[in-house]
Amino acid sequence: MTKNNPPSATYREVLQRASSFLEKKGYSGFAAEWLLRERLNWTKTDLVKHDREMMPTQERDQFEKDLNQLIKGQPMQQIIGHDWFFDRKFKVTSDTLIPRPETEEWLDQVFKQLPSTPLNILDIGTGTGVLAITTKLERPFDTVTATDISEAALAVACENAKALKAEVTFKKGNLFEPVEGEMFDVILSNPPYISKNELNVMDQSVIDYEPKMALFAEEDGLAVYQELARSISGYIKPKGFIFLEIGYKQGPKVTEIFKETFPEAKIDIWQDFSGLDRVVAISCV
Repeated sequence: MTKNNPPSATYREVLQRASSFLEKKGYSGFAAEWLLRERLNWTKTDLVKHDREMMPTQERDQFEKDLNQLIKGQPMQQIIGHDWFFDRKFKVTSDTLIPRPETEEWLDQVFKQLPSTPLNILDIGTGTGVLAITTKLERPFDTVTATDISEAALAVACENAKALKAEVTFKKGNLFEPVEGEMFDVILSNPPYISKNELNVMDQSVIDYEPKMALFAEEDGLAVYQELARSISGYIKPKGFIFLEIGYKQGPKVTEIFKETFPEAKIDIWQDFSGLDRVVAISCV
């Protein structure tokens, strides 16, 4: 892209050329605007205000580096180092999953279902901390604990909690190990659930840049649900709630797994905005 650029250009001109460049490479032209605005911490209004100004060389060089990383396959959020969830900025790294809109959608549905009384909530496999931190900020009267097996992911989650002033307790360990002896009103989790048989249908950037331990699970992607089901009854209070993100083909199988643990529970499958199965929601009795 550099060799076709004049020695100086306005923000608008640089952005137009960048959008055309990305489209020729098979990417959405909007990605150029997103990268520029997020790198400069600008709103759309800021971009309009400055679009006829000359773009400084330092900013332009960084923008070109960002574009080159994008066409190599690196996700935009990792290039910039953050993403948005419930209109809040969360740091993301190669040690964490990038928050998805589908997760934001179902968490909002959780908030609408929970009673407006103080609850003890556990987030298993917290990653960036989006579930735990958002829950605490949206429901400040709750007590929220989050766990992860990855020390690097927990470091990111702690940093996000500090930046967003969310009082969440983070603990390192696998599944329920860090909270032995505790009981919770609500358990949330977005666990690894992708089968290695699905590699051929996955976006290559996800495979190359996001942590595999947070993506893939054995037993056709069901291993973590099976492990959760074996122990979870010892950590959920009577009349508690469990919300588990799932793969789009896993609804019936995950329901069957938890029916064995909670034969009397009400178990629903929630679909996302694309009409795909996304969450198994369990109301214990």
